[in-house]
Amino acid sequence: MLDDLTIAKLLLIPILLLVALPIHEFSHALAAYRLGDGTAKLFGRLSLNPVVHFDPVGGTLLIITLLVPNSFLIFGWAKPTPVNPMNLRGGRRSDALVALAGPLSNFVLAAAAAIPFRVMIETGVDAPDLIKLLLYLFIQINIVLMIFNLIPLPPLDGSHILLALVDPQTSWRLRAVLQQYGSMILLAVIFLPAVTGLPSPLGIIFDVVARPIISLLTGL
Repeated sequence: MLDDLTIAKLLLIPILLLVALPIHEFSHALAAYRLGDGTAKLFGRLSLNPVVHFDPVGGTLLIITLLVPNSFLIFGWAKPTPVNPMNLRGGRRSDALVALAGPLSNFVLAAAAAIPFRVMIETGVDAPDLIKLLLYLFIQINIVLMIFNLIPLPPLDGSHILLALVDPQTSWRLRAVLQQYGSMILLAVIFLPAVTGLPSPLGIIFDVVARPIISLLTGL
């Protein structure tokens, strides 16, 4: 018989694939459209339809990593939203806002789920433990996805934000380095600790940043 945690994770898979990931990508598309770039709309991505945002590899990895026992790593993605920065009003600043829109959507989803969760906890509503666990996991995973996407390495959203925060000359130099080595560094950060047994930088980041946010939202 499956325990509540496994059942909650199984229920969470379609919620993430049909709600959280599509809203993340739609938020990028909407921000880009509002700032002058209609590329995503042209490709049919200015939509909440989960089918147009689904990436088979990213979705499969999300399912696998979510179901791995005793693992903090949740690794997966939707189809990246096409954006042409040259069309954006405001240049690098607008590019950063488009990038930030996705992670912010994850925070909004986590905060929305935290409302019924806090009501259940604070009022002692006689709700099934499975529902509470499902809400908690949804909050936790959205905050983890938010923090993960803000890491300043390509192809993550944080790389666009980093390049917008530094001066143009530094941005030009950083862009060349990140485009060449960013993905390799990210993969090393994710997988090398599992192979070498060294402390995981991602684990440290999540402990320091994600856990306090989750605690603030849930009251636990």
